[in-house]
Amino acid sequence: MARSTARKRALNTLYEADEKSQDILSLLDERIAHPGAQTPLPDYAIEIVKGVAEHRRQIDMTLDEHSTGWKVRRMGVVDRNILRIAAWEILFNDDVPDKVAIDEALALAKTLCDDDSPAFIHGLLSAVCTAKNAAPAPESVAEEADEESSDSDAAGSDPTDEGDVSDSSGASDEPAAPSAEIQPTVD
Repeated sequence: MARSTARKRALNTLYEADEKSQDILSLLDERIAHPGAQTPLPDYAIEIVKGVAEHRRQIDMTLDEHSTGWKVRRMGVVDRNILRIAAWEILFNDDVPDKVAIDEALALAKTLCDDDSPAFIHGLLSAVCTAKNAAPAPESVAEEADEESSDSDAAGSDPTDEGDVSDSSGASDEPAAPSAEIQPTVD
């Protein structure tokens, strides 16, 4: 079965759970056990639904962060679940190129949503992709920190030096150290 069909079946499951305010994974278990008149859910649809359920909080936070004017909870049920599927593919499924995830989301939106939805979905998913591609990989951040630490140790710099802590006004987040030791006074 084509992945496009699997995405639509995943959308149906996510939509139903959302409308019923039902736990996604419990509904998925029901659909797997009793598919009813439909054919069994494709494996990729199950993978999508499980992935969205597992990462929903992070997906929704990411969508909220990049959405202008609309928070996920205020979006239409179909729109928000199309966005969740595509965001999961973009952020958590390396097997699907970002462009394919966006194109598939747009195809669903063009057939299932109102006329304004495809442009909104495209803009929001493009922003998610841009942010994902701009963020350094976690390993490279750790490597850079290790390199900076090694460089400053090798140069003999003072480990208490907080050179970059100040902002442009010269203020620092750290309390100022006393400039001289206080000598006790004797009466």
